[in-house]
Amino acid sequence: MRGKFAAGTVWAWAREDTEALVDTLVIDEAGQLSLANAIAASTGAHNVLLLGDPQQLEQPIQGSHPEGCDTSALEHLLGEHDTVPPHRGLFLDTTWRLHPSIRAFTSELFYEDRLLHHPQCEGQALLGPTPFAGAGLWLELVEHQGNTSSSPEEVDRIVALVEGLVRPEIRWIDFKGGQMPLTYHDLRIVSPYNAQVAALKAAIPEAAGYIGTVDRFQGQEAPVVIYSMTTSSTEEAPRGLEFLFSLNRLNVATSRARCTCIIVASPALLDAECRTPRQMKLVNALCRYREMARTV
Repeated sequence: MRGKFAAGTVWAWAREDTEALVDTLVIDEAGQLSLANAIAASTGAHNVLLLGDPQQLEQPIQGSHPEGCDTSALEHLLGEHDTVPPHRGLFLDTTWRLHPSIRAFTSELFYEDRLLHHPQCEGQALLGPTPFAGAGLWLELVEHQGNTSSSPEEVDRIVALVEGLVRPEIRWIDFKGGQMPLTYHDLRIVSPYNAQVAALKAAIPEAAGYIGTVDRFQGQEAPVVIYSMTTSSTEEAPRGLEFLFSLNRLNVATSRARCTCIIVASPALLDAECRTPRQMKLVNALCRYREMARTV
């Protein structure tokens, strides 16, 4: 049977002339769509299917809004759960990207230990004379003070890391078992702040197209991800502890990596002074990363 399909924005489906136009409306990236917008669009269909991941970046909201407006439609549906309960929907539980060591961290911290990996992910690895040979999580601690949204010390360390990774003798094994040289194209260098991104692009112009904020790289992937946390201490974080330690941002940044994830950070961030249970939960994620990662 041939069906009829239509696509459009929230505004297209909220119009009177689209009311009950289709049987099922699929809302993509429902983790970034507010409940109000989802309800408005739902008038165009008899059934609504929410598709997305609320553990990725939240919907962008500007201005002052009543409490709860920043909660997406999926978050309203899931309540206190990080993943969809079996009686509420279907959880796609297999990643085709993450090496098991990265998957273990991602699953424990963000997906209620329900995330599995495809067996072929186990073969992904770096080869050659590098401290990062193999696969997994790495932590590179860099001492610095007084840095807010840019850190020359972390830039210098990342320049050295990149120079050591893109040498001809360094190779990586992909999902299908093939071996190939590691190039700038195979890196993603991420920071929470635009100022640090600009500094990194100036220092590594060959990789400028692969350097950006967490927001830019959501949905992308690469064999190696380097995440520069930039700020010297939580007291100096320009947008506060909640932004710097955001679980969604940490999840997106680290889960772009197929086989190697390297966090570059000031050791003072691991000794953050928390004032609320929520802040303790946020900082605990980085502490857990330290426990599961190897140090350089």
